[in-house]
Amino acid sequence: MEHPNWERDLLEKVALAAITEQTRARRWSIFFKSLLFVYLFAIFGVAVYPKLGNEHHDLKGDGHTAIIDLTGQIGEDKDANADSIIEGLRDAIEDKHTKGIILHANSPGGSPVQSAYVYDEIRRIKKEHPTMPIYTVVSDMCASGCYYIASASDKIFVNPASLVGSIGVLMDGFGFVDVMQKMGVERRLLTAGAHKAMLDPFTPRKENETIYMQGLLNQVHQQFIQAVKIGRGSRLKETPDLFSGLVWSGEESLKLGLADEFATQHEIAKNLIGAEEEVNFTPQEHLMDRIAGRLGASFGQSLSSFLQPVSLR
Repeated sequence: MEHPNWERDLLEKVALAAITEQTRARRWSIFFKSLLFVYLFAIFGVAVYPKLGNEHHDLKGDGHTAIIDLTGQIGEDKDANADSIIEGLRDAIEDKHTKGIILHANSPGGSPVQSAYVYDEIRRIKKEHPTMPIYTVVSDMCASGCYYIASASDKIFVNPASLVGSIGVLMDGFGFVDVMQKMGVERRLLTAGAHKAMLDPFTPRKENETIYMQGLLNQVHQQFIQAVKIGRGSRLKETPDLFSGLVWSGEESLKLGLADEFATQHEIAKNLIGAEEEVNFTPQEHLMDRIAGRLGASFGQSLSSFLQPVSLR
């Protein structure tokens, strides 16, 4: 015979099981939320305080080698920009434990203006701190604007297979005049100023404007050449092709005086600077800046110009 209160007992058991399950689920929820909070807090801390690790080094008291990355295309809106590189250089100089600086170079070049800013800063630092060695170590490539910067350092070290040089200037664009004529498209352009629409891609090219722009490129090229000559001095073996924009292997760059020796970053830190410990002083983008940049970048750069700016690449 069944217990007269079996229905109530069953309901109590079901209710108790539900309460137990809810309690267990709540505990796991609190656990995972806490874990997520700790994870996000750690990421936020690293992003907001990228140099925190640099404050706890040199436990042996032997000093360190400061590393600054010169990687990727050089430009004001690129990872390799003058403000970032110069900030890293100044932070490294201000650190009393820095025994030498290495520019880790792997770049095809970019903006001549950004390159010149960094070149001038290295020259200034060398003048104010003549005993502080500043070397460039090339991995895959150090071309054009990257070499502009590297030429200001005390020595340039390469791998035999590195690509070095490309001392030249370019400005590229497109012309759509024939395409528009074939499609029956009329160009309607109003300007105030005879050359305001100079090298417009939708109108025929004018010889006098082409000559003018070539003169500007030649002027920037001469500035580039002069900077390399000042930086490298008598080490350069000038040939007809040296400043033609050609690129050479690391092995050939030694023969031309564009580089000094074969060596790796670790070898330079250990054997030449005398501080085997390496500390990277390259500024890191802050979390809030990264979020803001991502939100605005895709919308603000939806349409690029047909005529590209002058570039050392």
